[in-house]
Amino acid sequence: MAGSQAQWRPPRSCDIYCSELKHCKSLRNRFHEYYTYGRAPDCQQWKQDYQNCKDWEKNHSTQAKDSLQESERKRLADQRKFTPVWELRQKPPSDWHLPLNQGEPQDP
Repeated sequence: MAGSQAQWRPPRSCDIYCSELKHCKSLRNRFHEYYTYGRAPDCQQWKQDYQNCKDWEKNHSTQAKDSLQESERKRLADQRKFTPVWELRQKPPSDWHLPLNQGEPQDP
C-alpha cells in the first residue's frame, strides 16, 4: 500500500499552485475581483493547496494528499455548476439557406 501512495502525483505541479497563488494576490487580480464582485479575492485555498503540495513532495503525507484531492474535486464541482449561456439548437433554422439581408434594415 505504501508503494501505491508513492506513485500518486498531485493533479497540478506545485509550481502551478504557486503561480495561482501569486496571481490571486496580484494587484491586478485584486482590482478586477473588487470591480467585478465587490470584494477582494480569497487566496487562502490556493495557499493551502500549495502548502499541501509541498508537504506531499517532502513527506508523502496522506493528510496532504487527501486535502489536495478534496480541493480539486470541489474546484471541479464549482466549475460544472454553471449553466450554459446559449441553448443548443436541435435543428437548423428553416430559412438557413436564404441569402442574408445585409443592406436592408431588419424589422424589430
